[in-house]
Amino acid sequence: MRSRELLAKLISYPTVSRDSNLELIAFIQQHLSALGYPSELVHNEEKTKANLYAVIGPADKPGVMLSGHTDVVPVEGQDWSSDPFSMRDSNDLLFGRGTCDMKGFIACALAMVETLDEKKLATPLHLAFSYDEEIGCIGVRRLLENLNHNKYPPRYCIVGEPTMMQPVIAHKGKTAARAHCHGVECHSSLAPRSVNAIYLASELINTIQIMQKQLIDSGSHDADYDISHSTLHVGKISGGTALNIVPNYCAFEFEIRNLPADDPKAILADIQSAANDIVAAFLESHPSTKIDIELTNEYPALNTSTESDIVEFIKQLTGANSFGKIAFGTEGGLFSRELGAETIVLGPGSIEQAHKPDEYIAIDQLGRCDAFLQRLKDALYQPALTSN
Repeated sequence: MRSRELLAKLISYPTVSRDSNLELIAFIQQHLSALGYPSELVHNEEKTKANLYAVIGPADKPGVMLSGHTDVVPVEGQDWSSDPFSMRDSNDLLFGRGTCDMKGFIACALAMVETLDEKKLATPLHLAFSYDEEIGCIGVRRLLENLNHNKYPPRYCIVGEPTMMQPVIAHKGKTAARAHCHGVECHSSLAPRSVNAIYLASELINTIQIMQKQLIDSGSHDADYDISHSTLHVGKISGGTALNIVPNYCAFEFEIRNLPADDPKAILADIQSAANDIVAAFLESHPSTKIDIELTNEYPALNTSTESDIVEFIKQLTGANSFGKIAFGTEGGLFSRELGAETIVLGPGSIEQAHKPDEYIAIDQLGRCDAFLQRLKDALYQPALTSN
């Protein structure tokens, strides 16, 4: 199985998000070049990472894009049974960091490209392999800036995140933020004369918990998701310097994972309004008291209509009668929002294995992805698949 061989090579590059992905990108670029297909790189500002983009086939019409991220999450602190960056085969499972999330899909895409007959392509195939997806879909944004200027951007986009080869048309969006809570310090024996920044943070966190309950009780719901409502979550907090000092600063990080029907900007505005109300009680005696909310990252929800052309297209290729929705985010929402590309998520492996020690993908999942991409290739040979 060619995709298996390619996956072993991709796994050997330890492309943890904090590190460079350039060696892996160079391998992919050389792989495509050897087949006669040029590609372009879009680097980060430091030139330590790059997205790769290629168009194979006629350049004068919109095409179908296969999208995947090349970065993986760290392995430190995890109890692996073997070297996470040397793929291991056991009981028809392939173990290694990134096997399912999501180098397995990239390997299948590269294997399919080897079988292409470019002269037969009536519809172009686009390849988009990004960096820094795992830390907030960061790298692909630089690629999108370039694609926005293309006369013929892709019309369809398939994001190969692990879905057990079940097509997905929607996922939640994510907004990440940090609350900076500024109080007034003093000796702890005089605590009532100051403003405890940790208390400010605690009040706002309690308000966020109340807002979460309101979303559950009276907000939007979609039973197609595992968690049917938008969620608020506080995941990190720090503050204070010593027990006998009333802290003047505390910060915590929180996130909003919103259904497509909910506006994360409105939720964030409600949180800022609540922060202002908390601070108002102290301003007369301690005017330096404040809570600032810093937006640190966001990506949009994906919400592809069941009536869209790509849904019918994927039905024909997979035989699927239903399309799912997932709680985890992907770059798909950005491709949909920024390019207007009709987007689905479809890839081998299970998200249940992602980010864990002994991450794996089943060999039969690679086989199913290979078969799907061969059917896609055959569809690209047919005329006027994505004509305007």
